[in-house]
Amino acid sequence: MEKEILGMASDHAGFVMKEAIKARLIAAGYEIKDFGTYSEESCDYADYAHPLATAVSQGTIKRAIAFCGSGNGINMTLNKHNGVRSAYCWNEEITRLARQHNDANICVMPARFLKEELCWTLSEIFLATEFEGGRHQKRVEKMMRF
Repeated sequence: MEKEILGMASDHAGFVMKEAIKARLIAAGYEIKDFGTYSEESCDYADYAHPLATAVSQGTIKRAIAFCGSGNGINMTLNKHNGVRSAYCWNEEITRLARQHNDANICVMPARFLKEELCWTLSEIFLATEFEGGRHQKRVEKMMRF
């Protein structure tokens, strides 16, 4: 069975958190495709969100984790792409429900507002939680019509 590759992206405000979580994911055995940014130099989140979302939309990346300062900008950008269900995750229950009920394929976190330990916990929850399907399947299908 082929190993899943996780996508990651951030802007400058999320760079340090992305790097910290990426290192922990690699240590846990995940393979990462980093779509950038690659420094704390000021940049635009859209420059990294669009390539990540394209990879998810095309199916070359199945799940991803992304950061920006507030989490809002990168999340809005990611959700412009067909097939992307990017969820704004800021606590454990929201993250779990994003997977269970919405089949989220990208977890976005606000790097300026969460500590590394919580981001790590949310990443673990996002990656370990399965989509429940059932009554939620038709809702996801309706969400993806446009």
